[in-house]
Amino acid sequence: MAADFISADYGWLRSKDGTQSTHVLFRAGKTCDGYYTNNEILQHTESAMSNLEKDYADKDHIFIFDNATTHLKRPNDALSARHLPKNPNPDWGITVTAKSTDGKQLHGPDGKALKTKVPMVPGHLLDGSVQPLYFPAGHIKAGWFKGMATIIRERGFEDEAQLRCECPSFKCPPRRWAGCCCCRFLYNQPDFSEGLSALELTCQARGFCVLFLPKYHCELNFIEQCWGCAKRRYHQFPSSSKGSDLERNMIEALDSVMLESMHKYFIRSQRFMDAYQKGLNGQQAAWAAKRYHGHCMLPEAIMHEFDNETIV
Repeated sequence: MAADFISADYGWLRSKDGTQSTHVLFRAGKTCDGYYTNNEILQHTESAMSNLEKDYADKDHIFIFDNATTHLKRPNDALSARHLPKNPNPDWGITVTAKSTDGKQLHGPDGKALKTKVPMVPGHLLDGSVQPLYFPAGHIKAGWFKGMATIIRERGFEDEAQLRCECPSFKCPPRRWAGCCCCRFLYNQPDFSEGLSALELTCQARGFCVLFLPKYHCELNFIEQCWGCAKRRYHQFPSSSKGSDLERNMIEALDSVMLESMHKYFIRSQRFMDAYQKGLNGQQAAWAAKRYHGHCMLPEAIMHEFDNETIV
């Protein structure tokens, strides 16, 4: 399996001297290299940003990712209204996997991953002021988690603080979302619902912007077509069971995707974006992208053409 960054102007992200690459090859599976989780994505993105800062510092860069859950994952200590106790609790914290100082997962004598608890970050009131979620030093319950009732009450909502803790399985009645349970009320609070992903925070800390594509729209991400082109080339290599051969073939297949082809793939994705902006649905956008395959943009009168076609 492979992961990499790509630009329609420069191709696969490489250093200008060609000695450094951002592609990552790994054997996916529990008994192999594991899976490409959010932690690996963050490390990969950090490497890409370092490459860009070194060789392309004169450009403005925007990272575009698809809407996968591994991309949208928030930090472990991010605000979340799920599984919070309603009343003060001295031991509550967010359960996470314990890791060593070098970021590796820790395991116990039985081979199972060790767990630890971390505190949740503070919230923010509507006026922008910080709201600690744990009682401060000097309080009779110093260090305790305040509980949802106290957190809601501090926000000025006395009636909502009297609601039950959480609806069964968090399946709240649709018509009562505004006042069915404390969990749903906090879930809809701006600071709980609008938190940034770990990927956004990592990129913004280094001055890079991040955009996420809509769900289920792989046609908007031209790297998908580049993967398809590389796979087609990969299948042309002789079969082998040697890891070294498979890795070499994978790298050669990726390098075989020409910059000219990347330009064409990007323009195709751009046509789909333009089609959706003009109000076309998926079937209409596919028809228009094929009909105007030689154009970067669709004509302004594209909607009138459907009067003479059977595309709906």
